[in-house]
Amino acid sequence: MTLLDLSATPSRPAPAAVVRTLYPLVSAEAGAEAAASATGAAVDRADLEQSVWLRLLERLPEQGPPKDAARWVRDTVRGEARRARRTVRNERPYRDETAPDPAGCPERAFVGADQRRLLRAAVDRLPARCARVLTALLAPNDPTYREIAGELAMSQGSLGPIRSRCLGCLRRMLAAEVVAPEPRGKGAVDNRRIR
Repeated sequence: MTLLDLSATPSRPAPAAVVRTLYPLVSAEAGAEAAASATGAAVDRADLEQSVWLRLLERLPEQGPPKDAARWVRDTVRGEARRARRTVRNERPYRDETAPDPAGCPERAFVGADQRRLLRAAVDRLPARCARVLTALLAPNDPTYREIAGELAMSQGSLGPIRSRCLGCLRRMLAAEVVAPEPRGKGAVDNRRIR
């Protein structure tokens, strides 16, 4: 059973009827307040509407529907918007100062250095032109296409297609080096038993 399922008494209408009647007004006021708060701390329209409906449903069993519904809705929307802005303004993200930075841990640095070493070794095994292009692209000073083209004495327009072909060659070479996993499950065949 919800608050909307409460039966109506002769002096008080059913909550569902009150909600149906006030829905357009609450929606319009919440939309206007959310749009007005775009310059400050953002207030979500749906959250604002939900807060107003909660206040209304909390009020209905004790006090019934408001006498001046338009004024009550306007005041409640503005109050809930102020509360939401104050909450956003006062919230601070949690930061655990004792936790180490994962980017600076020795294991990650070792793995990164190992991956870069393996990539450089793979680039060195490429044909000479591709090795030169990819080595220039992987330079630590992050050169532009214009600088790379000038260094390699080639046109800047041809650098992109050559880079693409060289990366494809590197991809195929590395894929051939990766060992395929052994089959598992019911379809797996044990080659040692077959003679």
